[in-house]
Amino acid sequence: MSELSVQNHPALAFTSPEGEVEQIWFLNALLTVKATGATTGGAFDMVEELLPPGFSPPPHIHYREEECFYIISGQMTFTCGDRTIAAGPGAFIILPRGILHTFRVEGTEPARTLMINTPAGLIGFFREMGRPAPTPTLPPAAPPDVAKLRRISEAYGCAIPVPAGR
Repeated sequence: MSELSVQNHPALAFTSPEGEVEQIWFLNALLTVKATGATTGGAFDMVEELLPPGFSPPPHIHYREEECFYIISGQMTFTCGDRTIAAGPGAFIILPRGILHTFRVEGTEPARTLMINTPAGLIGFFREMGRPAPTPTLPPAAPPDVAKLRRISEAYGCAIPVPAGR
């Protein structure tokens, strides 16, 4: 049995040096980019999310990737197809591609998650729909531009099949 050479593997141990962290204000959330397809050999994107109480994206479908969440803090409810799952710190939720899903931050406290999308590529959606965060805080609350959200979602293999009245 031969040993795996890991010295030049792109996904072995990636960390961002201080000051090189990419943060995005996406909808009403703060996203901190932890890994992208460029650092994982295309395997996955990973983003730390800070989500305000009540945050809930419109129900949507990913056709290209699975969307996974590890909950660091806060309480959330996930709906995937006809299933609803209440989850808190330590829970790991997988939302399979091709199934309508959404989630909601419950209670009065923000939630923090690690979101992993596999394979990589969805980070481009967050960059295009959001904007660079000038501070590492939640953005000012504002309603989303639903037309822009639908247009950019489609470009990244996602659909919002029900009215998004937010």
